[in-house]
Amino acid sequence: MFSKKKLILGLLILCILLGFKQADEYFEISKNLEIFGAVYKTINNEYVDEVNPGDLMKKGIDAMLSSLDPYTNYFNESQAEDAMIRQRGEYGGVGCRSKRIGDYIFITEVFEGLPADKAGLWVGDKILEINGKAFLNKNDEELSENLKGSPGTKANLLIDRQGNQIKIEITREEIKIKNVVFYGLINPNTGYIKLDHFMNGAASEIKEALIKMKTQGIKQVVLDLRDNGGGLLHEAVNIVNIFVAMDEQVVVSKGRSKDAYREYKTLDPPVDQTIPLVVLVNESSASASEIVCGAIQDLDRGIVIGRNTFGKGLVQNVIPLAYRNQMKVTIAKYYIPSGRCIQLLDYSNKGADGKAIAVADSLRKKFKTRNGRTVLDGGGVRPDLIVQINKASNMVTALERSNLIFEFANKYHNEHQSIGPVESFVVDDLLFNDFKTFLTGKTFSYKSSTEISIDKLKTSTIEDHFNESLKLEIEQLEKSLQKAKNIEIESNKAEIKKILKQEIASRYYYEKSNILIGFYEDPDILKALETFNNSSNYMQLLNKK
Repeated sequence: MFSKKKLILGLLILCILLGFKQADEYFEISKNLEIFGAVYKTINNEYVDEVNPGDLMKKGIDAMLSSLDPYTNYFNESQAEDAMIRQRGEYGGVGCRSKRIGDYIFITEVFEGLPADKAGLWVGDKILEINGKAFLNKNDEELSENLKGSPGTKANLLIDRQGNQIKIEITREEIKIKNVVFYGLINPNTGYIKLDHFMNGAASEIKEALIKMKTQGIKQVVLDLRDNGGGLLHEAVNIVNIFVAMDEQVVVSKGRSKDAYREYKTLDPPVDQTIPLVVLVNESSASASEIVCGAIQDLDRGIVIGRNTFGKGLVQNVIPLAYRNQMKVTIAKYYIPSGRCIQLLDYSNKGADGKAIAVADSLRKKFKTRNGRTVLDGGGVRPDLIVQINKASNMVTALERSNLIFEFANKYHNEHQSIGPVESFVVDDLLFNDFKTFLTGKTFSYKSSTEISIDKLKTSTIEDHFNESLKLEIEQLEKSLQKAKNIEIESNKAEIKKILKQEIASRYYYEKSNILIGFYEDPDILKALETFNNSSNYMQLLNKK
């Protein structure tokens, strides 16, 4: 048995050893900072060409952070301001999105009721000038910079719309980005909420939507988190709180620092603790989305439907630096109610290619939900019901990449004032044939496997010095294949019609068009309705061991 004197001596030795270890760490940091500063100064003073000190430092920092994980980032002053705007979800602007096609920027989305919409800007408009200056060979970031500004100021655009030049004056406003981009009734019993962001106020927006739909008589609700990359952790906790009781532990963060350990519990009475709930997810549902769907699953509060989520179980904190710069640093991993961490990639363990290695299936640990269902860590959230989505055909992918469906929808919008109710709008055979006629003479980068094989054959004939007659036969075969390509467009009619409907409807019903169409065609929503319609199956899923 240790004496009190020996115990004190042992503790003293331990403290001394820890002190030496800490001193060694501080010495290494100090030494390497001195070396880094010397290198930086030498390059600035001695390098043969003039360098920009700010750019050089930014690249050096970015290269250093790239050895960690993709979520630990350094932001200079302007980037930090943009990050703050994204977090607040507010900025002075016009309310549209764009992309570059060829040498020009085209408008790809106009948000309903915002300045661009009020001024008459359309999806498909080509930007020729902004405030009298030609806007050629620019990117969409440069367009955003030119369109953002103080509320009340004006942006004067010259656009090309289907060959006609039009002047548009847009008065900038304070733009508030919505977290809930749509909510409404799928049918008299079923409410639907689409959450696109986890910015400030996300939980309040969901709460407001749910309360309003409950007054309309809904008996069940779908929360759509598909393609939601996450955001503020406290908003995720507050969203879970809408559906579960007070004082429930939703998530715990654990890191190297003691300060990184935090427990997040529900603080308020729920809006509805019993209403049947389905959460929709896919491979692009990440971070805060995974906290919500994972907690709902672990607490057996609802059914998760869709595809396996992204697998981001890391927590970031924004740390202010000197001169209004910032760092976003990964400080912890988070653990949802069953005790599992859903992080897929191990950034401390990288392969020969320098990429982080995914957790092997054999190493994934088993955990239990509240009702005793088995769930796994290390690979995102696996839905309770998986819905397989068919991959787009190569032909359809080529049509979309070549922007031909986008262009046809612009042409259609210019020629038709309205399309009637979105749920009854149909791309019939006559409209499909119009699209095929539109494609006549258009080029798009699509090659079937047969065409790829013929290209290889042509190369071989040249290398092997085959005669001209064989080359003529190959040319004839290529002509026949062009006819076959037209037949392939016909064979993909159903898929092309579906995309044409979505693209055309978006010109008239804005961002909510695909959601409204999805009420009748979306396989995930249809699976949710099927699950609700069989209440005994819904309960069996929640209690299945």
